[in-house]
Parts: sequence; structure tokens; C-alpha cells
Amino acid sequence: MITAQKVKELRERTGVGMSKCKKALEESSGDINLAIDNLRKAGMASAVKKEGREANEGLISFAENKSHIALLAINSETDFVAKNDKFKDYLKNMVEEALLSKPETTDSFLAQKYSKGDGMTIDEYRATIVQVLGENIVIKKLLIIDKMKDHSYGVYSHMQGKIVTCVELAGANQESLAKDVAMHVAAEAPEYLNPEEIPASVVEHEKEIAKAQMKGKPEHIIDKILSGKIDSFYDQVCLTKQKFIKDSKMSVEQFVAAQQKGLKVSKFIRWQIGN
Repeated sequence: MITAQKVKELRERTGVGMSKCKKALEESSGDINLAIDNLRKAGMASAVKKEGREANEGLISFAENKSHIALLAINSETDFVAKNDKFKDYLKNMVEEALLSKPETTDSFLAQKYSKGDGMTIDEYRATIVQVLGENIVIKKLLIIDKMKDHSYGVYSHMQGKIVTCVELAGANQESLAKDVAMHVAAEAPEYLNPEEIPASVVEHEKEIAKAQMKGKPEHIIDKILSGKIDSFYDQVCLTKQKFIKDSKMSVEQFVAAQQKGLKVSKFIRWQIGN
């Protein structure tokens, strides 16, 4: 069944008009990923959002000290509760607790004793918050980052905690630049650090899409056009190849390297509520 919601999601992800989205879904028997591929092969869709609309509400927070960074995402059923001060206080308490105890997994974190909870576990404390707020609260995702020597780290929170990013630079004393790159990650949503990280299957899929767009063109120019299209794909999805939001004349890789000899982006993380 082709629902209005599915047509709207395809429209949001591709930028193609509603009528063409509906037709594409009808031709793909409702398979949204196949519809996207067909629209791209027809040349009607270029940049495609990896995800549709957010599936959950909640917030993401972080805490850090000289040696570690803790990232924590907690989901709620409604945005109304996510904006509640009690929910925000709970999130703050939990991310600070995670930084203190450095759990290896979300499950081990839930099972450990809460340092301020009079013998309660983290999960038991979560249950009390559920009773207070009146809807289900889930500790969705947790990550502890060990800060490496001679590396710089920047964390950026966007949309009041709906998106949180973290960037690691291989080079010391560049925290301000790392935060600028983290801001770029929040805005531009790269999927990979560099072309070397992209799975071969993904690159081959992009080549298939590009070849479908070149039907009828002379064979001797197809390889050249294909190479250009793949380079353009890298520029779109790889952090190091994207144009830096603070200086669009340079890629992120070029801008970072220009600030200090040998400096480079070594890692990034981008969390978004709903993903």
C-alpha cells in the first residue's frame, strides 16, 4: 500500500516532487529504497538523505575531563518530555555518572549501582524517572572515548542536544579547530571519514547508478564521466573531502592540514536522535 506518509518520506529524502515520488513508489511496489535507486537512475534525485524522519524523541549529552569523553543518548516518547527540566536533569546526571564509571556497554551501565541512588542500580533509577515523567524513558546509546596523547578533541551539541558530534584530530593543542570541524560534521552529516573507509559494495552501487544515467553516451567518454561522478560522491559523503563550512574554498582535509604541519582528522562521531 502506498501511503501518504511513505510518499512524504520519499519526498523528504530525495527532493523530488510528490507526484513523481508516488509514481516511483507504485513502480517499486512500495519499496522506498528501490524507488530511490530508480529516481537516481532517471537523474531526478542526486543527494539522498540516508534516513527519513526521526523515529524517536529524546536528547543527547556529553561530559568530559582531561582523559575521557562520555556520550549518552536517552530516548523519550515525546518531545514534550524531552524538553522537561526533570528529563534534562536526569540526562545530565546519567552522562556524568557514565564519565565517572566508564562502563564498557549500555547493559553494564544499566546494571551498575548509581553512586547517588541509595543502593539503586542505574536501571532502577531510570524506572523512578519513568514514574515521575509518565512515559517510557530508554538509555539508547552510550560511548566512552579515551583521549589519546598528542591528539585534540572537539565536541559540539546542535539543536539543543538533538545532534551531538565529536571530532578527533591527530595533533596537539587544536581543541578549537576540532570543535569547528565537529560543527561542520553536525551541519553536513558525512557518512565516512575518507574514501578508503567506504565499502567496495557501496562504491560499486554508485557506479551502477552513474552508468544508468549515462545510457546513450559514447563509450570513450563514459570512463571519464564515471570517474568524475565517483569523485563527486566522495566529496558529498566523506568528511575529509567535503568543503569546509568556514572556508568553502578548501576541503576539510586541506583546511586542517593548513593550520599545522602533519595535522589531520583521525576520527569523527555523529549522533542524531532518531538514528
